[in-house]
Amino acid sequence: MPPNTTASTGDKPAKSGRKKGRKARLFVLVLVLAIIGGIAYGGYWSISTVRASFPQTKGSITLDGLSGPVDVQRDGYGIPQIYASSDEDLFMAQGFVQAQDRFYEMDVRRHMTSGRLSEMFGKSQVDNDEFLRTLGWDRVAEEEYDKQLSSSTKKYLQAYAKGVNAYLRGKDGEDISLEYAALGFTNDYQPAEWTPVDSVSWLKAMAWDLRGNMQDEIDRALLTSRLGPQQIADLYPQYPYDRNKPIVREGQYDELTETFEQGGSDGSSGSGDASGSDSSDGSSTDGSSSDGSSTDGTTGGSGTSSGTSGSALESQLAGLYDVLDDLPAAVGVNGNGIGSNSWVVGGKYTITGKPLLANDPHLSASLPSVWYQMGLHCRKVSAKCQYDVSGYTFAGMPGVIIGHNADISWGMTNSGVDVTDLYLEKLSGDGYLYDGKVKPFVTREETIKVAGGAAKKIVVRETEDGMPLLSDRADELVKVGKKATVDDDAPDRGDGYAVALKWTALEPGNSMDAVFAMDRAADWDDFRKAAEDFDVPSQNLVYADTENHIGYQLPGKIPTRAKGLDGSVPALGWESKNKWTGFIDFDELPYEYDPERGYIVTANQAVVDPDEYPYTLTTDWGYGTRSQRITDLIEGKIEGGGKVSTDDMRQMQLDNSSEIAKMLVPTLLKINLDDPDVREAQELLQGWDRTQDADSAAAAYFNAVWRNILKLAFGHKLPKELRVEGQCLWVDPIDTTGPVDDKNKVRECGQRDGDQAQPDGGDRWFEVVRNLMEKQDSDWWTTPEAGTRPGADKDRDRLFERAMIDARWELTAKLGKDIDTWSWGRLHRLFLKNQTLGTSGPGILQNILNRGPWKLGGGEAAVNATGWNAAGGYDVVWVPSMRMVVNLDDLDKSKWINLTGASGHAFSAHYTDQTDKWVKGELLDWSFNKKAVDDSTSDTLVLKP
Repeated sequence: MPPNTTASTGDKPAKSGRKKGRKARLFVLVLVLAIIGGIAYGGYWSISTVRASFPQTKGSITLDGLSGPVDVQRDGYGIPQIYASSDEDLFMAQGFVQAQDRFYEMDVRRHMTSGRLSEMFGKSQVDNDEFLRTLGWDRVAEEEYDKQLSSSTKKYLQAYAKGVNAYLRGKDGEDISLEYAALGFTNDYQPAEWTPVDSVSWLKAMAWDLRGNMQDEIDRALLTSRLGPQQIADLYPQYPYDRNKPIVREGQYDELTETFEQGGSDGSSGSGDASGSDSSDGSSTDGSSSDGSSTDGTTGGSGTSSGTSGSALESQLAGLYDVLDDLPAAVGVNGNGIGSNSWVVGGKYTITGKPLLANDPHLSASLPSVWYQMGLHCRKVSAKCQYDVSGYTFAGMPGVIIGHNADISWGMTNSGVDVTDLYLEKLSGDGYLYDGKVKPFVTREETIKVAGGAAKKIVVRETEDGMPLLSDRADELVKVGKKATVDDDAPDRGDGYAVALKWTALEPGNSMDAVFAMDRAADWDDFRKAAEDFDVPSQNLVYADTENHIGYQLPGKIPTRAKGLDGSVPALGWESKNKWTGFIDFDELPYEYDPERGYIVTANQAVVDPDEYPYTLTTDWGYGTRSQRITDLIEGKIEGGGKVSTDDMRQMQLDNSSEIAKMLVPTLLKINLDDPDVREAQELLQGWDRTQDADSAAAAYFNAVWRNILKLAFGHKLPKELRVEGQCLWVDPIDTTGPVDDKNKVRECGQRDGDQAQPDGGDRWFEVVRNLMEKQDSDWWTTPEAGTRPGADKDRDRLFERAMIDARWELTAKLGKDIDTWSWGRLHRLFLKNQTLGTSGPGILQNILNRGPWKLGGGEAAVNATGWNAAGGYDVVWVPSMRMVVNLDDLDKSKWINLTGASGHAFSAHYTDQTDKWVKGELLDWSFNKKAVDDSTSDTLVLKP
């Protein structure tokens, strides 16, 4: 599901630039002063008022609409296990229980997905609402509910909504949570009833945050106007198939490839024409490379030349950055470098003789955690009541998203397949140009209601095939579009240009059907059939069952493109030849079942080797750093007949090894340093085992060196369109006024050579630096003139020397001169922030809602992916949002943990009661069968009809 805070030495994270500053302030509220006044004068909320919103967990409650009694058993961490005798009762109870714990979170999310945040938070959210209305998630969800979903799914959604509304009945906002009491100081907002469409819309928000390579598509287009093909290739290196293995290694695609090569795919059916797929040398069949550049210097991926991106497209996309960066995030997946881990080991290599399955999705840290743990159990599984499933779901959605039932288990990671394309549209009067003709836009008027202010009306324009104009949502983009020019091959400017979005999630689908089908699947065939409906977002699905089978399936609605198009950069919308040609048939999507090697690893790496698969899935995989490390850990364990245990899987999840340190440290140790204080820091790396434990001084110094290498090599050299206006990204505002120049001096931001670009430190940058290591005179190694020696020589080791010096004095400023006191955890801290009033409210309210800091190990592209953004600092911006290990031999010996806790109530004992254990890498017992659940039950609530 977005990251982004920054480093500081104080008690709060500081701003980190474009993505860090704006997105960390998820909702900027105009009611701050009113809240301060309300809280400061007289303690508005008494303890009894706060406790009134806590859920009832014992005794009984009567709920109209139930057909029979339902038991809600909670363990010592408040995690509910629900027992019912019919499907509808089960999901009605799920809605009621989730609303008890998390309704405020659910309410905020549905206002986001429907573009109605302004109704809760006032005029500060109008711009976000305009963009979200343009995307129209709720409209697509409503069509999906009305026309696509099965009758049984609709019944479950209705039952869930009925349960939520049973909880809401008769309650004022302050009876639900203290956040509503705070909102009540400035407006009379009251929660409306929940609807089935509110739940379906949430899948669209998930799909948006997991949409693939749109950011890379924008970046590449902007880079094309300023950098040459080789420079772009340096920044977007080819996936290292020879070093980091793809997910599917034993899939059978020979027949499919042969059919494709013989021209059996016509490009209009589900098979689609993928003749632009990558070849063994990374080039498309039209001669363009998968980084979007071609041999003649044009942007080969979309037919958009460098002249186009240098004018109309460049100006539009640069402005679109700001619009996208301001958007609230759904489940916390944004920014490059974020991913997830999931892997399964077959029974022949486990101690139990049955599979073990692990999953830990990496999302940005939020409070409460995006995940909600629960079990949904039919007292007797039958046609009337079909579910016996436990795992992780989202508050606001019925069913279980990741977990296990009595027969199978599954995990997910984001596949990263390319399901979005941006198109530059040529405007003409009230329409747009298409193959030489002017077509009218499809328009609709939207009214945005604003708490405490006047409503605002907007007009949304879409092409006839459903592509909304994103650039309409920024007045500056509209103005720029009218003035922009393009290259000689494009139409006359006329009425200007605009940017439209093509995205699979803007069409109704069946993903909600897939959730329920997966929850009740009994074997591999059931699981694959369920996955066929999982059209968006496309996820890597790993599988294991109690019959000792393991598998992998890539699902999703994945487009095919015409010859020469790979989706790597925006396309020209006025030519039909640039449109999608179809979608890949499900039967042709990659999968594996019981591979001979005995395990499957997914960690956002390439799904398939392009030599063995005829379709281009994306040009922007993760680079496989984590996946290969997990593979190495598994192979290291099973070599010589070793067996993997549940705790081995847990220990693998906690692996802090730094792959980039393994590569760089030998070179760094060879650098001759004159300053004894810097040499002292360098000596920390001598004998370091390259693991990033929280108490490691060497890890602190190495990561500071890495950050400074990125700053020096790339920070000044990327085009201004990719830089942050008006900020010095390499500053930590709380404790310094600028980047450290030497041990006694601090340079002011204003003395820098312009604003800084922001490499994020993810494994793409690992690969960039790895490939440049042997090119010691590359332009990227040019040391800024303000370096330790005069001149701007192209010298890798000189730049490394400068990075080591700067890192020494940066950490001196942050952690003190005595390196014996340094530790990675002092730099690398986790702050958990409530994503509404906890991000920008008054200090007293933030103190109530927020928690932290915690000192963490791990880091960028480690398996224990506690991510930080090199442009902003060292504070943790995304994390393993949960961890689970499923034991298919004895499900009651499975383990799980959440980042925070079951409750969204700030004063509840279960608000963050799992966090300390999560930080230590511990897992909780995961009871499943009735006896185990009974033994772990602390509270029981009976819901009566």
